[in-house]
Amino acid sequence: MNTSLAPAAMSIATPPGTETVERPRAVERLVTGQPTSDGAGVKLTRVLTQPLQRRLDPFLMLDAFGSDDPGDYIAGFPDHPHRGFETVTYMIAGRLRHRDSAGHEGLLQNGGVQWMTAGRGLIHSELPEQESGRMEGFQLWLNLPARDKMGEPGYRDIQSEEIPEFETGGVTARLIAGRSHGVDGAMQREATQPLYLDLHFAPGTRFAQALAEAHNAFVYVYRGDVAIGGTAVPTQRMAILANTAGSDGTVIEAGAEGARALLIAGQPLKEPIAQYGPFVMNSNEQIFQAVEDFRAGRMG
Repeated sequence: MNTSLAPAAMSIATPPGTETVERPRAVERLVTGQPTSDGAGVKLTRVLTQPLQRRLDPFLMLDAFGSDDPGDYIAGFPDHPHRGFETVTYMIAGRLRHRDSAGHEGLLQNGGVQWMTAGRGLIHSELPEQESGRMEGFQLWLNLPARDKMGEPGYRDIQSEEIPEFETGGVTARLIAGRSHGVDGAMQREATQPLYLDLHFAPGTRFAQALAEAHNAFVYVYRGDVAIGGTAVPTQRMAILANTAGSDGTVIEAGAEGARALLIAGQPLKEPIAQYGPFVMNSNEQIFQAVEDFRAGRMG
């Protein structure tokens, strides 16, 4: 296992601090996800696509999936390789079994997170452990700095009860990574400093989050609607937050019906990005090597 994985944090009811935002960011643009399929035919929406990778560095991809029809998800994601980045899978509803060539195995279920560091490469599968009912969640790809791309693979299951939760002003926040309102999230990463919040808004409530000026950030609304700096953000839309000089955070306000949204931010690596399918490196030569290593069985 990657020994840099942070220990689990305990859930709390009230935050020990508050976030002060005096110069909130505006919405640069709204993005509509692209319906697609992946794995063995799993239907999903690709929200953060490859053309947005440099704009939202260090984040490479965000997929949203959600269906009550087993035909949309039952085949799952059979064995496939990864190299050079981390996958963060957050399950809202359903059960998904992970196995990989490094010997890790875990069950991802309601409210839990699977954080996998591909590093130099492994082969894994993610297969449903249900034949009916709803399966819903998100998979985020987080880039690794060049120095870590060929590092040791790592894996951690974070059960729902290990994810810190706090309530402020009628908003319940689940803190998967980073720090918010004086609370440390379940995971920390030094190079990319990711912030990953799942926010549950009561009707008409608001949430303020301080953000470093240089960090890239976006909000994805998956229930209801919100407003950010006067811009309406409807359900199933991603709002890319502007990197305005002097800005110090964001303020998100829920509509009359309440809302649920992901707030994700991180420190850009500002390194070259070369991607070929499940391999993300810094040069085409490294991609060619990844393909060769996979074909030669050197990823497990």
